[in-house]
Amino acid sequence: MDQNNGGIIGKINTPTTSVASGVWSLDSQFDSQSSSIWPLAFPQTTIANSCRFNSGSSDYLTRTFGTPTSAKTWTLSFWVKRSKLSVNQFFVNTDSGNEEDRIHFNSSDAFIWFEQNSSGGTVAHIETNRVFKDTSAWYHIVVARDSTQSTASDRIKLYVNGVQETSLSANTYPPLNDDSRFNTAVAHEIGARNAGSFIDAYLSEVVFVDGQQLEPTSFGVFNTVSNIWEPRAYAGTYGNNGFRLDFADSSALGNDVSGNNNDFTVNNLTSIDQSTDTCSNNFATLNPLTNEDTDITLSQGNLDYTNSGTGDEVVFASIGVSSGKWYFETKYTDASQYMDIGVGSANEGDIGSPRSDAEGTGYYMIQLRTSSPGTRAFDNGSAGSGLGNSALNDINMFAIDMDNNKFYAGKNGTWYSSGDPANNSNPLITMDDGFTTLIPIVCGKSNSAVSVNFGSPSYSISSGNADANGFGNFEYAVPSGFFAFCTKNLAEHG
Repeated sequence: MDQNNGGIIGKINTPTTSVASGVWSLDSQFDSQSSSIWPLAFPQTTIANSCRFNSGSSDYLTRTFGTPTSAKTWTLSFWVKRSKLSVNQFFVNTDSGNEEDRIHFNSSDAFIWFEQNSSGGTVAHIETNRVFKDTSAWYHIVVARDSTQSTASDRIKLYVNGVQETSLSANTYPPLNDDSRFNTAVAHEIGARNAGSFIDAYLSEVVFVDGQQLEPTSFGVFNTVSNIWEPRAYAGTYGNNGFRLDFADSSALGNDVSGNNNDFTVNNLTSIDQSTDTCSNNFATLNPLTNEDTDITLSQGNLDYTNSGTGDEVVFASIGVSSGKWYFETKYTDASQYMDIGVGSANEGDIGSPRSDAEGTGYYMIQLRTSSPGTRAFDNGSAGSGLGNSALNDINMFAIDMDNNKFYAGKNGTWYSSGDPANNSNPLITMDDGFTTLIPIVCGKSNSAVSVNFGSPSYSISSGNADANGFGNFEYAVPSGFFAFCTKNLAEHG
């Protein structure tokens, strides 16, 4: 209800994206829509789960298809969040001798559909000029094929986030009425090529429709307020080989929920590879674009950091905050050397050792050590007193209060220095107020490693705690008023 609309009854109600109670003037509706807090006019779909594929553990799904409704005509739709760049990443592949169809990003990060016949000749090769290097983003990919189309360019269409890719560096289309290798009675792999060349990525809402060439609007829609492409539940038929993988069953990540029971066999994926990082709610990860050292390895969906070199190397997270209160955890997975973890200023650029006086301005962190001088706080490059020794598999908690410029850290359920983030007392560090945006960072010495949990962890959680909005999966209780690093929280509190 708007107090300017002439009829005040009861308290003012605040609309959300699903509820608009009370009586609202046109001005109120306009303002609420502009703020993206008004119910949207189109059917919204929340994607709850994704599957985290990690090349280091050879994760992939496989299934031998049956007789197709049509090997000429079909549509594949999936959402992907990339974890590794500048390498071939094969998302869907068939490989039977010299006959091969594949959908992948190449080492230049262009997106490709490729078909090869039994003699090794190229049947079709569609490749974008545009490259896709944003590891913080979810991309919606649609490949729609119909070789019965008289116009060659209509026989394969590639769409990204609802828009057809027409700027192509390769545009060889299949012959009229050609049967693809994909969607025939051969083995199909998701996340690998011929049981090798495994991907590093999150996949969500993988839908295959056998016998129809569909537009991306069957699977997504532009939000009329934000103009962002969002998921939409597919409501059509699937055909003989059709399937839908929603990754909702952590014990059966290859489960087909289309009704066809075209389940995939799981290879090396486990329940921990089920993630809540999705196109509906995007969680922070470590950002490989901020990693300039080849000795640093990011794995498990860019949540695991390992430094095998000799220097100190910083990697930033993919989400920074300028207001609100935020929470994350880490697990110390290799305690051979010290590890610095905290937040840093986005204004500082490339740094080597954020704990040093010369480079530490705008960085607030703790340094994990297993022996003297023990774990310490670092405030703008200045070391604080010891906080006791750290140990392998310690879970550290971090609470970042941007509204009151306070930094809290703790270990295994206890806050250092009697900190009480929920009650705004005893921070480990009182931060400067001159840094408008702070981003979580990790910086390790040689032979150090840590797993970061922004709410969708790569390691098992024994208890399970969410924030007040119901987001995140943490070992310890999230302090009241603090929230996980994800886009839904960022839209409300950031």
